[in-house]
Amino acid sequence: MTKDGPQTGLRERLRAGEAIKLAWFSLGSPALVEVAAATGLDVVVIDAQHGLWDRTSIEQATGVVRGDRPVLVRTGDALAQTVGTALDSGADGVLAPMIETAADAAALVKAARYPPHGRRSGGGVRPMLHDFADYYRIANETTVVGAMIETVEGVANAAEIAATPGLDFVFIGTGDLALSLGGFDGVEAALETAIDAVRSACVAAHLPCGIYCASGEEALSRSEQGYALTVTASDIAVVARGFAGEHRGTGR
Repeated sequence: MTKDGPQTGLRERLRAGEAIKLAWFSLGSPALVEVAAATGLDVVVIDAQHGLWDRTSIEQATGVVRGDRPVLVRTGDALAQTVGTALDSGADGVLAPMIETAADAAALVKAARYPPHGRRSGGGVRPMLHDFADYYRIANETTVVGAMIETVEGVANAAEIAATPGLDFVFIGTGDLALSLGGFDGVEAALETAIDAVRSACVAAHLPCGIYCASGEEALSRSEQGYALTVTASDIAVVARGFAGEHRGTGR
């Protein structure tokens, strides 16, 4: 990759069926992203929906790892303005929440791509920094678009969502899906059934399927089940465990 355009490898890796490990960042710290990226993780995910990120810090975090690790931004919603702003940071792609219908997915794809393939607006500091015509060409070829299925309605429409032209992967948001099913108590079986239904829809559409995981152990298990993208670490959990371990080590 050059500094003028998005990373080209992630979309190719998804199409090749590689298993991809995601590191999830919510704390809003570009410095923490830089430290973590130096450890050899596969892909950085910046959680702009629930995390402590703003436009400036997303731009900074993307900047410190560009060229070394692909960056996905989990956007706050799937609106065209939100998606375009995330991509203007130089991120390699977006992961949009609460996609429930094929129409939602199609609108997301259009929001992430420039005309004639979509309706993304041209602009942003990083895209305009050097040769925008080159950025435009690279972006339309390489920008990764992921749709989160995390509601009962989304599960019901999973086959249609997975068949959306231009969509690069589907990602299961297990937390919100559990909430959509009624909460966290007594829904374990229904949750697994819903998760399996989404993955089966993706298999039928020959589309990579990812899933949010609460731990590295769960990520390994889900990867063995055939999920293409798994969350192996989150900054909140890693930092919390690190501090807890150090305190225990000093006898506190």
